[in-house]
Amino acid sequence: MQETLVNWMPHVVERLPDLWEALTDTLLMVLWSGLISFALGLFLGILLTVTKPGAILENRPLYHIADKTISLFRSIPFIILLTWVMPLSRALAGTTLYVRGAIVPLVFGSVPFFSRQVESALAELDHGFVEAALSMGSSPLEIIFRVYLRESVAAIARGTTITLVSLLNLTAMAGVVGAGGLGDFAVRYGHDRNWGDVTNVTVLLLVIIVCVIEFIGGRIVKKATH
Repeated sequence: MQETLVNWMPHVVERLPDLWEALTDTLLMVLWSGLISFALGLFLGILLTVTKPGAILENRPLYHIADKTISLFRSIPFIILLTWVMPLSRALAGTTLYVRGAIVPLVFGSVPFFSRQVESALAELDHGFVEAALSMGSSPLEIIFRVYLRESVAAIARGTTITLVSLLNLTAMAGVVGAGGLGDFAVRYGHDRNWGDVTNVTVLLLVIIVCVIEFIGGRIVKKATH
């Protein structure tokens, strides 16, 4: 078995400790930035939904500020965003390198995307549920948790799955500028040294991670659909 691996992917076997470290770094970046992005994106998505014109907490100035800010950050290419937020990364994380330094730009790149996913998910809810809750005297907070969030679990789970896959792609780009991870591993050894086996194994690992994310997301959606 070992001889077969050496014959098929000699450079991967040679750099196996670096590969495992890169895989761990990628998973850590997805985990931590994903958790932070989920919390912030969910909050902003709800804010957009409940403050828009005609909503339960209508607030046009707040809505337009949040809407335009999210659109602004979504319009910035991630590779430029990485450089732009470096001072903030250094201030918050103490560095702009490795996993710790990548969290801030990854959050800035993911939150606007996920907040739009949440906004779209909540917009799918039949407005009759909200009207019924209002007629029964429910407070805005009760409507948010008992109506919007409770009835939109499946749609939010779909948006979360899409966001995590997108976040995985962002970690590969972050790796090019010193964040580590599979992106850095593939460029440093697969591209720069023209080691095809390294590139192939990196692609395979990324595909497996995406499949796992989509499988778990699909199960949650299926369970929450009613």
